[in-house]
Amino acid sequence: QVQLVESGGGSVQVGDSLRVSCATSGSMSGTTMGWFRQAPGKEREGVASMTEVSTSYADSVKERFTISKDNAKSTLYLQMNNLKPEDTAMYYCAAAYGVRTECRGGSCFPSLRVTDFDNWGQGTQVTVSS
Repeated sequence: QVQLVESGGGSVQVGDSLRVSCATSGSMSGTTMGWFRQAPGKEREGVASMTEVSTSYADSVKERFTISKDNAKSTLYLQMNNLKPEDTAMYYCAAAYGVRTECRGGSCFPSLRVTDFDNWGQGTQVTVSS
């Protein structure tokens, strides 16, 4: 079972940028990797995910967040730009063995469903203040 350790969270101002990282204990090859977040009193939601060939984003973060990975460092990243107060949450890294996709309207993309992911990190807190 792969171990996931997030880092890089913090407190920032509206409009700032922040990059969170997820160090993995094994290869990310052939997996679906994702970032999720959970605000107090709310359900955990998918933010961004990626396979070897494609990425997907929640509508609320499109054009602001970018998911990427460095296979040599076994690290997943989430670059967050133009942060808003509603981005405040605990951010979790997750991994799924194999390719996990969702299909809507004839198009398929990496899954953002919590239930599709097998392994989870402990989370890193991101707080955005106005």
